[in-house]
Amino acid sequence: MLNIVLFGPPGAGKGTQSEKLIEKYKLKHLSTGDIFRANIKGATELGTLAKSYMDKGQLVPDEVTIRMLESEVNKNPDAKGFIFDGFPRTKAQAEALDVLLKSKSTSITLMLALEVEESELKKRLLLRGKDSGRADDLNPDVIQKRIDVYNSETFPVKDYYTEQAKYKGINGIGEIDEIFNSLCNKIDAVK
Repeated sequence: MLNIVLFGPPGAGKGTQSEKLIEKYKLKHLSTGDIFRANIKGATELGTLAKSYMDKGQLVPDEVTIRMLESEVNKNPDAKGFIFDGFPRTKAQAEALDVLLKSKSTSITLMLALEVEESELKKRLLLRGKDSGRADDLNPDVIQKRIDVYNSETFPVKDYYTEQAKYKGINGIGEIDEIFNSLCNKIDAVK
């Protein structure tokens, strides 16, 4: 089973590349944001629990998030693998994901990280904000805050996967197909 953590700061191109990887390798896309929204909209037990935290402005505890992910993994017993998008964001989440996958007799194959300089990220996000109308991509202060949060809270997950020799950095600047080919080369080298 091929299980990939797609990693990178806001604006690195994760969404664009994940679509191409899903199609080529026939993987199931697991986005924590999508999973949260579906559970809340469907008023599931976990969705109601997550919403109770979100309504108070609190982070949803890792245990609840992992239970939602486990439910999604269980819904796809014949999957060839998964792309984890937006998760894990902390070392504790990475450890919890390892425990979940081990219980399914599998593990993370590799972490693919799109590496893009901060100045380029800001340019991309502002452009995306103009094209998509996303308010969070139109405000330079909000963009900086998102990048700062990534650098302080999420970037340390890199060390966790580096220690396992699963971290693979990819230059995220260039033509979309060129970056995609670099990602595929890293995947094909471990398959």
